Amino acid sequence: MEIPVIDLEGLSDNLKSETMELLHQACESWGFFQVTNHGINVELMDKVKKLVNLHYEECMKRRFYESEMAKGLESRDAPAVDSDWESSYFIWHRPKAKFDESINLSDELRKVMDEYINQIIKLAEKLSELICENLSLEKDYMKKAFSATAGPSVGTKVAKYPQCDRPELVTGLRAHTDAGGIILLLQDDQVPGLEFLKDGKWVEIPPSKNNTIFVNTGDQIEVLSNGKYKSTLHRVLADKNGSRLSIATFYNPAPDALISPASELLYPNQFCFQDYLKVYSTTKFSEKGPRFETMKKMTSGQCSLPA
Repeated sequence: MEIPVIDLEGLSDNLKSETMELLHQACESWGFFQVTNHGINVELMDKVKKLVNLHYEECMKRRFYESEMAKGLESRDAPAVDSDWESSYFIWHRPKAKFDESINLSDELRKVMDEYINQIIKLAEKLSELICENLSLEKDYMKKAFSATAGPSVGTKVAKYPQCDRPELVTGLRAHTDAGGIILLLQDDQVPGLEFLKDGKWVEIPPSKNNTIFVNTGDQIEVLSNGKYKSTLHRVLADKNGSRLSIATFYNPAPDALISPASELLYPNQFCFQDYLKVYSTTKFSEKGPRFETMKKMTSGQCSLPA
């Protein structure tokens, strides 16, 4: 299958209607697409990938291969592992920057990542406006819906899916949909592994050449759009020939944002995103339908968890 490619340069000339229609089809029928001419500095993207890979090699690789899970695959009769073959960490950017000090990120990596995030947020906001336009909503509808008291939440999961000699026994990342809004992925340009489910078949997402950004929509876009735009199951396979890089930035609702469909109620209405995350944390690798049913039963327009 040929994955949709959205060339944002087409928005500035006589191709706007075709570009918008292609984006609509990608969101409605696929739940994922690639973006070119996105405005993010390609030299900066290369530097982010270089420094993230360097940090993994120097600070994370040895610890991963010395882990109980990795060592468990060394025996000939090793069983399949029901966990994720990944080495990762998470960085919060908005509304407040926060990261685990134990990660020991270099000052250079932090600085470069901040520059990259400032640019990727602009792309996320642009895509949110385009999606709202295609849904016949005010262009800032999604941003307002996600904002609550402090504005949308933005965070990045930085992951390496290490080279694996027994890929048949593990999964890089088990199949799931994403909990939040718009996910923007800067991924490896050499090693494959990412797959999305399309029409009952797993579609291989090739490595990103020429620094394209891969985008998918999460569960909150499905709710906001009344199910018009679906979140899509995806997974990562381990690879025998190399380690795959993934830098996924999440443009999400604020934890206290009250989420509801933009038109008549077809999905759970007026729930607190942090309550959804609580349900999601124990059902991430299960079907999303029961999650929505659970939220329907507990929605009240109030957050049941402390802020």
